[in-house]
Parts: sequence; C-alpha cells; structure tokens
Amino acid sequence: MESVPVTAELSSPPAPSATTPAVEGDLDDRTRPGLGHQLASIAMRTWVYQEPHEDGVKLGYLRAGAVVDRAELSAGNDGCDGGWYRVAPRGYVCVGKGASLETNHPVVAAAPQGPRRGAPMPYRYVISREPAPHRYFKLPTVEEQKSAEGKKLARSIALFGDLARKKLGEPDPIPGLLREGKALPKPYGAERPLSYAVHRGRANDNSAFGLLATFDWTDRPMGLTTELDLIPLDRTKVVELSSMKGVVVEKGQEGAPAIVASHGVKTYERNERGKLRAVGKAPHRSGWVLTGETQGGKQGFVETTAGVWLPAPTLRIAEVRDDPAGFAEAGRKWIDVSIKKQLLVAYEGNRPVFATLVSTGRGGMGDPNETHATKRGAFMIHAKHVSGTMDGDSTNEESFDLRDVPYIQYFYQGYALHGAYWHDAFGKERSHGCVNLSPSDAAWLFDWTEPVVPEGWHAALNLNAGTLVYIHG
Repeated sequence: MESVPVTAELSSPPAPSATTPAVEGDLDDRTRPGLGHQLASIAMRTWVYQEPHEDGVKLGYLRAGAVVDRAELSAGNDGCDGGWYRVAPRGYVCVGKGASLETNHPVVAAAPQGPRRGAPMPYRYVISREPAPHRYFKLPTVEEQKSAEGKKLARSIALFGDLARKKLGEPDPIPGLLREGKALPKPYGAERPLSYAVHRGRANDNSAFGLLATFDWTDRPMGLTTELDLIPLDRTKVVELSSMKGVVVEKGQEGAPAIVASHGVKTYERNERGKLRAVGKAPHRSGWVLTGETQGGKQGFVETTAGVWLPAPTLRIAEVRDDPAGFAEAGRKWIDVSIKKQLLVAYEGNRPVFATLVSTGRGGMGDPNETHATKRGAFMIHAKHVSGTMDGDSTNEESFDLRDVPYIQYFYQGYALHGAYWHDAFGKERSHGCVNLSPSDAAWLFDWTEPVVPEGWHAALNLNAGTLVYIHG
C-alpha cells in the first residue's frame, strides 16, 4: 500500500541564532505578517504550528525553497532559540535548522521555483532507466562524467534524442549558484548519501523524480530534483501527461456527468422524423453531461447537453446518491468512489459537480488487510500535500521509488486520493490501495476539497473537518 506517514518529524530542535526579544503586549502589526518581512523554508518539511511552541497543533508545512510573509518580531523563544514567527495566513514557524530569516539562503538560491500549483503536473517528471542516473551535487565536467559513468555515457546521450528533449519543453536558466561552480546544498531532512568527487552515487533503481528545472550542460540535458540533486536526464524517460480529464458540471448547469468507458462509441442526432442517426464519435474516456432525457430504457440512449445522444451501456454515469454521513442532506461537499465502476464523483449536496475514472486497489472488493484492496467506508480528508514520496507499483509488481507524487489527499491511515503520472490505466483497478487519479483530475480535486492548502505552503492538516470521502462497491 502506498504510504507516507503524515506525522513524521523531519525537523529537530533548531540551532541557536540571534533573535528579537519575546513580544509582550500588543505591538499592533509588528507581530503579524504583512509589512514586507519574509521567512524561508530550508528543510524538506518546515512545520507550521497553531501556537508558538512545538506542543501546539500542526497546521501544515512549508517545503525547501518556499518563501512566505512573516511578522517583523518574534512571538517568543519557547523551545526555539531562533524565535517563533507568525506567518501568512496563520500559524508560527521556528527559525533554525528548518527555517531562516535570510531569503537569499543557499537552499532558496538553489531552488529557482517551487511547484506549479494548479497545473496538472506541479513539476516536470522523469522515470529512471537502467542503470539509474547519478546524483551530481555540482556541474560536472565531461571528464568527471566519464569517470563516474564509464563507457556508456556517449550512447546514453545519443539515445535521448530530439523527441525526448521536446517533451521536456524549453530549458530553464542554470541556477546562479551552479553557474558559479558551487555545490548544491542539501535541505534539512533530505537524504544525505555518501558523497564522491562530484556526485552522491546513483539514484535507486526504478526511481521517479519531480524536477524544479531542466537545462543543458556539456550538450547534455540535466534536471534539478526537489531534493536538490542534479541528474542526467538521458538516463531517464520523460513522463507525458495523461489525456484523461474528468467532466465538470458548471454552476447553473443541471445534469449528471458521465464518462465514455468504451472505444469506438458513436454519437447520434435525431433526424427530421425523430429517429436517431449516427453523426460522429465520442472519444474513449471523454466526459459529457446528461440532460436526463432517455430513449429505449437502460440499454437505450441518453441525451447530452451538447445536443447529441450516446448509448447508455457505453457510459459510466454519476447517479445521484446520498452519503452515509448526511453530507448530501446538509448541502456540503463530499466525494463518492465506486470500486465496481472505478468512478469518482464529487458532490455539492446532492448535486454532482465533477466525475472521472480512477484506479483503485487491484484487490478489488477483497479484504484490505490481506490484499491490495482499497479501504471501504466513510472517511474525512485529514492531510493534503502538494506532492510527496510514495511506494508505487508497476504491472510486474516491482516497487517504484516515486518522488513528488502530485496532489496527495490522505483520508485513512496511508490511503489517499492522489495523481498518478506513472500509469494511464484509469478506469481499471491498478493501485496498491490508494485511489489513483490522472494528474489533471487530481489537480482539480485538490483545489476543490478541504482543508485548503494556503499559498506558499506545501501541505495542510485538519484531523476533524476535511471533505468526506465515501468508498463503496
């Protein structure tokens, strides 16, 4: 089962540093964000607490390279020598190993951009080939590359080709820190393997990476990972975005969303005599909104808001449902996942507003404790991560080291809704227990659900009041 413990501590008590004296009394805006002061995350997880001490409730975390607004003055030094600073839009961060008041810190300088929130894929993604790429910590010369990688270097570069480069898109500027010949820093909490002359050994076999930047160096494509390693991209395969995209029922529009689940489906229109005639084709996995008009019963045809008719048996239709927790009756947002249909439907009350195909656990309706089945029941989303590391799966049961899985939403222990960039089998059982969505659908759902992840944050936690997820047969 795919799992990342959401309560794992990746920060230890911060190193001593200078700080402003603890604030006493009301100093107006100087203890609140908004006056132009900023704080930088220099750890893989810089926790934000509800109160200015480590015994407080965790609200979420920032990721290495993120810069957020902070108060001018600290709110005290309770267990934090560097001081607790209030950040936008809420909570407090301890300055030390996990955060810095210096927004030009080397970790920030090395991370030219963060995730593209809202984009189907928040990073550019690559999956390692065999052998896996080396992880360089500075720009290596040609001779250093030859020494590290051996005789197959030239062939590896040649095999990458123009098509793969085109998939990467336009190259980014080389970060100034690397151009100056400096070594990449490691964020606090990142893996720190043994270092050699210019690299930290190879990545794990069957690895996948999200990339902060891609650029050419010594006529070779290179990628900067989120853990600030530099990998040669000719040792990887570039991930292409799945065409799977669910259907949204816009505000003011009425009808049930439906997805075409078959190939070669024809669309129909009524002729002047009222009979249906074929006029075109409905692409596999395309989304439609149904008007509610039917012809020929359950095995007949259904009308769409686009004005064409589709054969009902070729569709997976979002039937209006109620949930066991009463969210539909109360008019609240909730999510319905059918394992048998491999269909996810998002509701606002009893109105379906979005539907898409998913991949649930390959154990089907089996026991989740004994098979790779998805846990059934009613749950609340309690943690949302823009991206995170997971153990994935492949068709031959090998385990992947999947970095930066996009738009993770945990609803029960290690079970989550999340985007999957390593397969395109949506509509079929595939996962180790999580609910896999296409990256486009995962991005839409992430922005729609609660808790909201504030701008600049990488995750938000809420153990009590997240969106309901109801999973059934």
